[in-house]
Amino acid sequence: MQRKHWFLVLLAFLSIITYLDRNAISFAGIDITRELGLSEIQFGWILAAFTISYGLFEIPTGLWGDRFGEKKTLARVVIWWSLFTSLTGLAGGFISLFAVRFLFGAGEAGAFPNMSIAVRKWFSVDEHGRAQAVILMASRIGGAITPFVVIPMQMNFGWRTTFYMLGVIGALWVLVWMIFYKSPEEAPLEKTRSSSWQKIALTTNFWFLMGVYYCYASGVFFFISWLPKYLHQGRGIPQEELTYSTSLPFILAAIGCLFGGSLSDFLVKKIGIIWGRRIVLLVGLSLSGLAILVATFTDSLPVTIVMLALGLAFMDITAPVSWAVATGLGKEHSGAITGAMNTAGLLGGTVASLGIGYIVSWTGDYNLPVGIIGAQLIVGALLTLGLKAES
Repeated sequence: MQRKHWFLVLLAFLSIITYLDRNAISFAGIDITRELGLSEIQFGWILAAFTISYGLFEIPTGLWGDRFGEKKTLARVVIWWSLFTSLTGLAGGFISLFAVRFLFGAGEAGAFPNMSIAVRKWFSVDEHGRAQAVILMASRIGGAITPFVVIPMQMNFGWRTTFYMLGVIGALWVLVWMIFYKSPEEAPLEKTRSSSWQKIALTTNFWFLMGVYYCYASGVFFFISWLPKYLHQGRGIPQEELTYSTSLPFILAAIGCLFGGSLSDFLVKKIGIIWGRRIVLLVGLSLSGLAILVATFTDSLPVTIVMLALGLAFMDITAPVSWAVATGLGKEHSGAITGAMNTAGLLGGTVASLGIGYIVSWTGDYNLPVGIIGAQLIVGALLTLGLKAES
């Protein structure tokens, strides 16, 4: 196996850790809200604290990676968020928990943009989809294993100890990263010919990408933040039976990520980069929106679980394609451009995290906000018709 593939494995492990730490609070949320006396609206703000700070610091941390390199930036990112993962266990109420989760999000910001910098440096354009697919597939594996890790840990040791222990994993990754990772040299002539990231951000193409990713991430953050509560309180599944029903969407999503990236790279070679990227985005988001709408209208619990799982799988077929498009659009400014794209996604995630909490509190209906997310994904599919990928 070539050196670049070993580095990709290392990035994949980091991707697993990001979602293990990120998703843990949704599975601990039932116990946290009970112990700290939080309402659904307050819990929505706790979830939004992460997305707000993550979004605010995405572009600055992406720019930092473009300027100072992905090696040092990723080390800083992981050390910071691992510290505040552990400090989550010390929260004593709404304000302290909000502050810790805000700082956790600030720390995790820039993780995926800086991974994209490494992908751009080590892999050719027609390999970007597959390389991004491996990283994003790993994130879904992290989401899939979270209930198997977090639920038993919190049932045996409590939710506080669970967060203390999760924080240690990231510190160990940094040690391995700093010892083994090397950044390749880049040709300086490429940098003199390309546009600044500010000029790229003024193009229509960039804003279509932002809109598509906003819609996509709104759906993803439902699964990351609200799925356990939706199934437990909205559909009546006992807490001890959530493990498999909440894991299935992420297992299928991992397969979807790998399939989507590989399919798009294949289509790029066959029909060109514009439609090779666009068609996967268009079909994936459309099918995802339809599957989630079906899940909200059926009374059958097994059908709901399967449709939700397919919804995330179809959604994540598009994820590596979006990142490949952003990496190609940004070129050596890929940290800034992927950071901006992810900021748009985090805005969608913030609105979704808060909106679900408010709608449920006002109406008592868990299906209504999920149906809105399904419709929004179809809007995102239509926006892909204006998006043109660049090599």
